[in-house]
Amino acid sequence: MDVREAVEADADALAALADSPVDVMRNLVHDRTVRVAIDPDAIESGPGGDVEHDGNTQDDESSSIVGFVSFDARDETVYVTQLAGSEGACARLLEEPVRFARGEAMAVELLVPDGEAAVKNAAEAADFATAGSGPRFSGQPTTRYRLEPDPDAT
Repeated sequence: MDVREAVEADADALAALADSPVDVMRNLVHDRTVRVAIDPDAIESGPGGDVEHDGNTQDDESSSIVGFVSFDARDETVYVTQLAGSEGACARLLEEPVRFARGEAMAVELLVPDGEAAVKNAAEAADFATAGSGPRFSGQPTTRYRLEPDPDAT
């Protein structure tokens, strides 16, 4: 699985994953740090393994997006604002804000809506600890997860 920075052309794919309007996802790409997970096997290949496309590699990659993460940093904490995709994609994408936070000796926080098993499992596999209940979004309860900075990191 490859990870790259999201671009505006990814908004349709992100909207489908997040069940959100395309305009909201376009703004997200502009306002936050957003990374997308690409399944290289999902990009159509022609004979000999050459990628077949209409000359626009971005369109080919956008159609093979299997997950995304958005995050921002403030007040000594990196906040994961959205995480969506398969459990494997979520686990890989969660590495991005965690890597940034470790480099800055910051904590990472993530809100997981009830019923989002892929996100919950990825957070727990990355050693996030439950930090209590979070706010409700559209009436749906959330759980706050937090990963503290490594005190031994230099």
